[in-house]
Amino acid sequence: MQDIFISTLPTHIDAWSEAFPESIVIAGLENLNTNSEFNFNNSDAVVFWLHMNEDRQQWLANTIVAILSTYKLAKIVVLANMPNHAESLHALSLGAMGYAHAYSAPDVLKEIKAVISHGGLWLGQALLQRLIETSVKLAGNQPEYVDQLLEKLTNREKEVALEAAKGLSNKEIARVLHITERTVKAHLAATFERLGAKDRLQLALMLNKHQRLG
Repeated sequence: MQDIFISTLPTHIDAWSEAFPESIVIAGLENLNTNSEFNFNNSDAVVFWLHMNEDRQQWLANTIVAILSTYKLAKIVVLANMPNHAESLHALSLGAMGYAHAYSAPDVLKEIKAVISHGGLWLGQALLQRLIETSVKLAGNQPEYVDQLLEKLTNREKEVALEAAKGLSNKEIARVLHITERTVKAHLAATFERLGAKDRLQLALMLNKHQRLG
């Protein structure tokens, strides 16, 4: 899957080029067809990484609409210099599949791409935690259903999944369970596959259960 960064910056941020050495940076969609570095057609799978400044709200909306109407297999991630909850929700409502800090580390950018490539959503940790907390208050599954899901997991996968369902980051889970972040990632990947969850939010919703009263 090819990567295109749309930014007013003349060159990559270092993390972008480290994560995706074959990617390019363009100022806008109008520059795409004239860029000799990149040849593809409307049916190719492409990730568009839209670099946001706080004064580019209308540009963001127009660009997302243009991408989704032109490139059938495109996926969009919004990269913000100063991420905020309202903007992230707005971006997702427009059709973006991810929202993250523009200066995210290369490993994070790669993880974002992996998640959205499988149909999941990528949200900032604070927003993810807020959505999980809201979902717990509004809805839940029967305990028996959740128990059936957990039975599909190994003991360690179950521990990791339950912490992730609380909204904890990989680093926080690693600290709580005294394991490495790499181990957390491996257990989460196995859990997503076993349970058919596309991302952490869906996992949290699956494992959120109604509590029996008294």
